[in-house]
Amino acid sequence: MNFRPCIDLHDGKVKQIVGSTLGYDNKEVIENFTSDQDASYFASLFQQNKLTGGHVIMLGPGNEEAAICALHAYPNGLQIGGGITAENAQKYIESGASHVIVTSYIFHDGLLDLNRLENLVEKIGKEHLVLDLSCRKRDDKWYVVTDKWTKFSDFEVNAQSIKDIEAYCDELLIHAVDVEGKRGGMQEELVRDLAEWTTIPTTYAGGVRSLDDLKKFEAISNGKLHVTIGSALSIFGGDLDFQTVVNYCEGISE
Repeated sequence: MNFRPCIDLHDGKVKQIVGSTLGYDNKEVIENFTSDQDASYFASLFQQNKLTGGHVIMLGPGNEEAAICALHAYPNGLQIGGGITAENAQKYIESGASHVIVTSYIFHDGLLDLNRLENLVEKIGKEHLVLDLSCRKRDDKWYVVTDKWTKFSDFEVNAQSIKDIEAYCDELLIHAVDVEGKRGGMQEELVRDLAEWTTIPTTYAGGVRSLDDLKKFEAISNGKLHVTIGSALSIFGGDLDFQTVVNYCEGISE
């Protein structure tokens, strides 16, 4: 289990947002934290702590400059997502991203578009691609949600679909949408399912808020999944000490 840090960008600033409030025009965006430090500060912090596989997420327009600054501060140490397409993916790889992260581009109109996915793989190679299968539960099944988590796709996340989609990417990133950003505990059932279903590096995000939660996550995932923590971290205004998380996960991975 590795700790995969995050840099979420909104209006050009590093923030922690309840992601499920972001995509609705008539819904107030809930912001847990806005940093006085820029994205490159956090990128350098992650590099100093030898944390790899962290992700920079551009939440809407006006974030590209900040994102590129983060990539330049930690070349080949960060992944990037938010508005990635086959047309712009290579630009971010050339700017220093180790991987690009994609959801809505390949899941549009509620369907998985294999032509878009195959085109993306052809342009940058699967070794540079992370697929974000962030999901919610409906009718007792997990489904990928797109368009800033406002729309259900018809893509059910299960053992077979995970096996199929893994052929196209290097890693998976999966947010538990209903608990992400709320510091209310992880979605344990999803953690267990992912640990059982995935065979490539997979990062879980959503609800881990304490060292006890982190220990529980490691136990119920059998150490198979990586974890990202946002709003709960001290560097983002939370109570969970950043260095404690780094040290704990480093001890597990050694």
